[in-house]
Amino acid sequence: MTVDEYFNGHDLSRQLFDALYDMVHEINPVEIRVTKSQISFRRHKAFAWVWIPAKYLLGKVAPLVLTFVFHHVDASPRWKEIVEPSPGHFTHHLELYSINDIDDQVHDWLREAWTNPA
Repeated sequence: MTVDEYFNGHDLSRQLFDALYDMVHEINPVEIRVTKSQISFRRHKAFAWVWIPAKYLLGKVAPLVLTFVFHHVDASPRWKEIVEPSPGHFTHHLELYSINDIDDQVHDWLREAWTNPA
């Protein structure tokens, strides 16, 4: 599947992804892997993922969710959900509604995830 196929019919989601992609490439060029359910940003392994909630959930949902796995719980109130699927691996989900949500704090999280993939 291509990026264009993944975002077909989800224009705002694509705009948000493109802004994230540009931000990641400011940190360092990475590869992306597109699957039916998500897109991962990869270095030697995946360090961040995006997915479109509207593909799976009904009602008003964020156009895009950005997911990180850290070795700690980040205290920001911006997280929609934080879970610990395995000991010492904390999955953080951030809902993105507009380009304004992709700010310096998101840049810092991307850099942290890129530097220390869990």
